[in-house]
Parts: sequence; C-alpha cells; structure tokens
Amino acid sequence: METLFIYFIKSSGLIALFYLSYYFMLRKETFFNSNRSFLVSGLLISVVLPFVTFTKTIWVKPSTENIDWSKFPASTPIENEVFEINWYLVFGIIYATGMVLFLMKFAFDFFSLSKVLKGKTIQQQADFKFVDVTENISPFSYFNYIVYNSRLYTTTELENILEHEKVHSAQNHTIDVLISRLFCILFWYNPFVWLYKKAIIQNLEYIADNEASKNISDKKAYQFTLLKITTQENCVEITNHFYQSLIKKRIVMLNKNQSNKRNSWKYATVIPALIAFVFLFQVKIVAQEKETTVIQEKNSNITAVFIDKNATEAEMKNDAKTLKEQHGITLKFSNVKRNNSGEITGIKVQYKDKEGNSGVNQFNGKDPIKPIHFYKTNTTIGFGEPNEVSMISVNKNSNGSNEYSYSIHNDNENGEEIKVEVNAPEAPERPEFNENQEVPEAPEFPGHKIDKKIIVKRITNGNAKPIIILNGKRVDSDVDISDIDPEDISSVDVLKGNHAIKRYGSNGKNGAIVITTKEINKIRNEAMKNAHKDMEMARVEMEKARPEMELAKIEMEKAMQNMRPEMEKARAEMLQMKEEMIKAKAEMEKAKAELEKERAKIKKE
Repeated sequence: METLFIYFIKSSGLIALFYLSYYFMLRKETFFNSNRSFLVSGLLISVVLPFVTFTKTIWVKPSTENIDWSKFPASTPIENEVFEINWYLVFGIIYATGMVLFLMKFAFDFFSLSKVLKGKTIQQQADFKFVDVTENISPFSYFNYIVYNSRLYTTTELENILEHEKVHSAQNHTIDVLISRLFCILFWYNPFVWLYKKAIIQNLEYIADNEASKNISDKKAYQFTLLKITTQENCVEITNHFYQSLIKKRIVMLNKNQSNKRNSWKYATVIPALIAFVFLFQVKIVAQEKETTVIQEKNSNITAVFIDKNATEAEMKNDAKTLKEQHGITLKFSNVKRNNSGEITGIKVQYKDKEGNSGVNQFNGKDPIKPIHFYKTNTTIGFGEPNEVSMISVNKNSNGSNEYSYSIHNDNENGEEIKVEVNAPEAPERPEFNENQEVPEAPEFPGHKIDKKIIVKRITNGNAKPIIILNGKRVDSDVDISDIDPEDISSVDVLKGNHAIKRYGSNGKNGAIVITTKEINKIRNEAMKNAHKDMEMARVEMEKARPEMELAKIEMEKAMQNMRPEMEKARAEMLQMKEEMIKAKAEMEKAKAELEKERAKIKKE
C-alpha cells in the first residue's frame, strides 16, 4: 500500500510539472500540433517514469566487528496496547470511492452518447458519418461521427461547423479527450489533472479552428458562427463539441500571428526538471562491501586480502601497509593497467613473508581482471581462498609415470575434500619461479608434448560427488572425458560450498569442477570478430546514406523557402482582416450611437 501511495505522489507531481511547463511557456504559442504531442506525452511519461529506477553502488569497507545478538531482547513487551489508525487504508478507501464515482460518471456519458445516436439516420460521406438530429444540442464529433442540428443554422454557418468537426474527426481528437478523462478518473484527487484536461481540449479547439479557417473563404463569417454556437451549451462530455473553451481566446488565437520557430526551445525546459526528478527520486543507492581489504577473522588464524577490478592505488597501498605492520608480509603491486572506465586490466602482485616464502600472481589483458585472493593461515600462504584453493601436486604412479592432481582442501568439521586427478603419463616436473620472474598466464613446458588424453580418474567428497561442467554444460560425473587433449585445456576450476551453490544452485551443493577448453575461447573471439565486422559494414552503409540525407535536408530547406512567401501573404491577410474587424466594430458603435439618438428622438415626439 505504501509503495502504491508513493507512486501516485510521484505521478501527480510529474503531471503538475508538465502542466506548469505548458501554462507558463507554451500556452500562448501557436505550435498547436506540437503542443498536442507535448501534453499527451506528458501524461504518458508521468505514469511510466516512476517505474524507471537506476541503481548506484557505493563501495564501503566491510565491518570486522562481531555483534553479540544474544545481548539484545528478542522482542519488546507491550505494556499497554494502543489503537492506531491505518492511514494508508483510510486514504485507499477514499481514493477507491472517488474513482468508482467518476467511473460511473464516465459510463453515464457513454450512455448519453448512445442515446443521442440511437435510431438516427446516418449519412456516409467519404470517411465521415453525418448525423442530423432534432435536439437543441451543440455540434460535436466522436471518432468519425459528426452530429449537428441543421435547423438551427444557415447554410454558411453549417458549412463552417462541418469543416471544424471534420478536423476533429480526421485527426482522431477523440482519443486525446478519452485519455484526459481516464487520467481524471485515476488522479481525480489532483487539481492539476483537471486543469490538464482543460488545456488538452482547448488546444484541440485551436487546432480545429486553425485548420478549418484554411478551407473557409469568409473568415469573418466563421468567427460569427463561433459566437452563435455559444447559445447551444448542451453537449456530451466525452466528445469533441464545437463550444468548449472560451470563445474570446479562440478568436484571439485564430487571428494571432504565427509564433517564431525559435521559440521551439521552450519545449526543452521540462528536460532539466525530469533529470532532477530521476536523480532525486529514481536512483536507488546500494551499499556494497569492497573486496580490497585485509580481513582478520575473529577467533581464526586466516588473514586475507581481496583485490578486484575497482581497487584504487590508495586501497592497495593501505592493504600492503596493514599486512606489513600486523603480519610482517611484504605485498607489492606493480604493472597496474586500467581501461577507460578505470577498471584494472593488468596487474602484478608479489608477496614475501618473514620465513622467506614468496610468490607472484600476474594478469594482463583487455578485459577487467577477476578478483585476486591472497591469504595466509598458520600452515599455508599464497593466492586463492583458504577454503577454495586449487593446489597442484605431482605424484608417481605404479607404472612410473607422473600424476598431476588438482585438489581442493577444506578444514571443515567433517574433514571432507574434493579431489580431481588428471592422468598425464610422462609429464615433466612443474618448473619453479622465483619472485623476480614474471609468470605467464599459461606456462608451457619446453621440449615436451603430451600425447595422452585427459581422464577424470577419481572424484571424492565423502559419499557425495560434485558436478562436472565442460564448456558451460554439465556432463555425467562418471564419464571419461577422453576426447579432450590436455593442450586444448584452457583452465580447470574447482568450486566448493557457497561458491558452487551461488553459480549452479542446488546442483552445486557437493562442489563443482569447471573445465574450459581453448575451443570456447576461439569461438568467442570469432564471434567478436564477426560482430566487429558487422558494425564496420553498418558504419559503411551509414556513410553511403549520408549524401542522401544531406540532399533531403537541402530539399526541406528549399520547401521551407517556397512556403515562406505564402506564410507572409497569409500573415498580411490576417492583419488586414484584423483592421477590417476593428473598422467594422467602429461602424457598429457608430450605428449603435445613431440608433440611440433615433430612440431618444422618438421618445421626445
């Protein structure tokens, strides 16, 4: 209920924003069709934009403080129960009641319309359906229906009325009217939505007056028709009826000079307000713990440092200082490379402790690095996680060959472990690297080529078995993966516990062995090349189309230049008409004065 309440507040505020922008900036401009688009799109944006949210992540340092929740009471006893009013429920009932009443009014208007049209003779002409009624009702249009009482008007007046209503029907103004009515039902409590509806309908009248006057030779007669229609005020609200807004405003807009196109900038004034609305109300701030921090678990012998793609030099320097001061470990970061987004794409991390243990971990590529985990326990030190460390060992088989084992060791209370052994006969000893030597991402063993196949020899995790993922697809854990050449292996990752469950759900509860071949990387690179090729072709097509676009632009400019004399001519005619109206008004005043003199003379006689 609270979420819905907040949504209606936001939407109502946006409706008020668009109305005020129209009222103060656009109401007096003659961009009638553009104003129509602005007003309708304003309503649609008002209901959609509150659903659009953006997430902003704020990185914070994780708290190492352990809170003893047992010191806090499970609940607070209530000594005296106090009755509280649920205001959300109260406002919800009031809102629903109002909406039902306005829906009933809306249904009644449809009933009134059907009553007017029922049993009437309809004359089909082109796309319009003309209905001549006998009721004393203001002329109106509803989609392609045009309703009028021909007995109330002269032939000229009726022609003027029909030209006006044809514009309403041809441009589907009924849709705008219905949309504004629906918004008045949904947001009936908002006074701005009623003003908004009035602005929409009034602008539609401006459009119809402007278009109809272009097809009428006697514009004075059209304006006198407007004055005469004011005597028929009965109308159906869901229709476009001839008399809607104040006649004085319509006549003023009908004779007003066209607005300068430079004033179109006023439409953009609403954009900064919308941007401010999004930043103030539609940005969700999420706090996330940084991974670049030294963690010393309470009552534990594990110390860990996490470096991710967003790590800053200051954070890495602080981590190295903490390790040096508290544990005597020298951690050195070098060869740091970043992309345009500030993400780390290359880095070299070296460590050395007081016992002389040392190691290096290096990444260098185009993509951001994956998180680097450095840890130290009472017995081990190195890169990886204490509970998820892929250790490599070499043992002699009974046949005299070497056996490489990728293992994951756990110090959990059950003493379980996952162990994956990869058989590679006559494999050479793994070369050792000192701290001053850079380690390539995929070390090769010179002078040796493995011809044998890779076999998952043994998998144990107590009585359970982990899943095997080959190139993103799960395979049977008992199958021999005998079609894979060791040289085609890109990586072997072993996941345990929450890390496996997070990636593979409940299927990974017993762990997971993830094998990725170089063929997948080859396919990905090929896809990237094809995508780049398609983008280049699209760019070439755009360059080819550019001359045609420039030519179209020139043609539009020529058309505008050709229209300018006609627009100037129309402006001059409007000015002349205005002068004639002023002259006619003066003559009418003069005739009125003479009439008063004659009346006074008759009274004296």
